[in-house]
Amino acid sequence: MNWDALDAGILGPALAAGLLVLLTHVPLGQQVLERGIVFIDLAIAQIAGLGVIAADALGLPEGGLAVQGAAVGAALLGALLLTWTEKRAPRQQEALIGVLFVLAACAGLLLLAGNPHGGEHLKDLLVGQILWVQPSQLGVLAAITALLLGAMALGLPRRLGRLGFYALFALAVTASVQLVGVYLVFSSLIVPALATTALRGRSRLAAGYAVGAAGYVLGLALSALLDWPTGAVIVWTLALCALAAAALLRRRAGPSAAMEAASHGAP
Repeated sequence: MNWDALDAGILGPALAAGLLVLLTHVPLGQQVLERGIVFIDLAIAQIAGLGVIAADALGLPEGGLAVQGAAVGAALLGALLLTWTEKRAPRQQEALIGVLFVLAACAGLLLLAGNPHGGEHLKDLLVGQILWVQPSQLGVLAAITALLLGAMALGLPRRLGRLGFYALFALAVTASVQLVGVYLVFSSLIVPALATTALRGRSRLAAGYAVGAAGYVLGLALSALLDWPTGAVIVWTLALCALAAAALLRRRAGPSAAMEAASHGAP
């Protein structure tokens, strides 16, 4: 192990990016599970990535405002489409989300087919480049995160119905996918939410944040020490932290459930 690799100058910004992503993705992930549309994050993230690939194919400056606009525009179009399909075919919504994900992924592959660096672009889209986050990117992500948290606190997604939820979701995913990649976006949304299904309200939110933060800290440390791909390691540490948290919550709930059952059975 290379203990010198635990460099705060590199790992600090990466951890800050991960924590900013978690601030919006943990509560949104809980809503996704409640709505039963688990794969919406993969679909929207892939569509946002398709916008980035399309902008690159058109020769737009990498990381410029035009590219960001393409990503946001593509994600919002995907959100509008999913709003329409949920109204027309609510029972098939999860299947339609899966189809949309596959179509966006294949469209990206077609656009990258003639690009000599296509494989590297695709890898960056899927696993991200969290170790190379720049302070300017953190500032933009922090501003977007603050706006999204404010919108959620005011209940705007609930007031605006389906469209409000999908639009806010699209903006959150677009802001994070270019920094941490599709896999980490999905994991940050779903894994902490799955681990804390036994809880409710603010305690569930706090536990979800704790699981996510632990996963990012351990993943960044292990990837640095072992020189393994950072995004892939964080996905695994998130899953392991979630398993540990779920097991702990089940153990805590066990005695309570037994006592409740005994009280109901008492004469």
